[in-house]
Amino acid sequence: MVTAPTPTDQRAALLYAVAEGVATITLNRPTAMNAFMGTMREALLGYLRQAAADPAVGCLVLTGTGKAFCAGGDIAGMAALQARDDVSVLADRMTLVGEIVTYMRCLEKPVVAAINGVAAGGGMNLALACDIRYAAESASFSESFIKIGLVPDWGGHARLTQLVGTARALELMLTGARISAEEAARLGIVNQVFSDTEFGACVTARARLLAAAPREAVAAIKHGVYLGAQAPLAATLAFEREAQIRLFLSAEAREGMAAFLEKRAPKFGAQPPEQSS
Repeated sequence: MVTAPTPTDQRAALLYAVAEGVATITLNRPTAMNAFMGTMREALLGYLRQAAADPAVGCLVLTGTGKAFCAGGDIAGMAALQARDDVSVLADRMTLVGEIVTYMRCLEKPVVAAINGVAAGGGMNLALACDIRYAAESASFSESFIKIGLVPDWGGHARLTQLVGTARALELMLTGARISAEEAARLGIVNQVFSDTEFGACVTARARLLAAAPREAVAAIKHGVYLGAQAPLAATLAFEREAQIRLFLSAEAREGMAAFLEKRAPKFGAQPPEQSS
């Protein structure tokens, strides 16, 4: 079982903090554009599990420090594996990446990518694995794998194709072209672009709004959207019927309807005390 990292291993490379219902996971290798190395993947999965188990957390934000969100894998480390003809580590890493992407999809809390800068290679696809994506105006995106003779990973073949269609996905993956945040928004890759100066405050406000939403309904909506994107209509209708009946008599639904009738803001639960680690 993967657990959250200890202060002696990846504390400097991956940071975790909780405040006002939002867990923020920060990739923290700014001099290497926050590229993944060592046990950072294990640390990320550990923090995702920690946030999932914490009742104080209603929303997760994934971001980076410095001028990059994430540049994917550390190419120097990858070249060292090539020099040893070693694919065993790569196989383990690819398996772990699959676990991370699957866990993010199944997590009953929304995961927001706060794309503060360059998102390239695996970093772009890590952002695509999140549920909602906000970008700073200076951010850029690139499926840069082709430039080093590799194929996209982190589920990029599926997520990018679902968002932009086969022709656009092929163009971006086969050329490795870098696109701006504005172009990414036009293509539907990101939800919204904010100015660099307002980016942090805007993402925080959106994340807190998500964290304050009724938890059971949020979990059901996330499941329903991904189900509806792939399943036949009959399966989606069956899910909606079950979920609506299940939620109808919940405390959250009772509070929401009472607040509507009383013309006040709903209170879906006390805000958790601020935490950090």
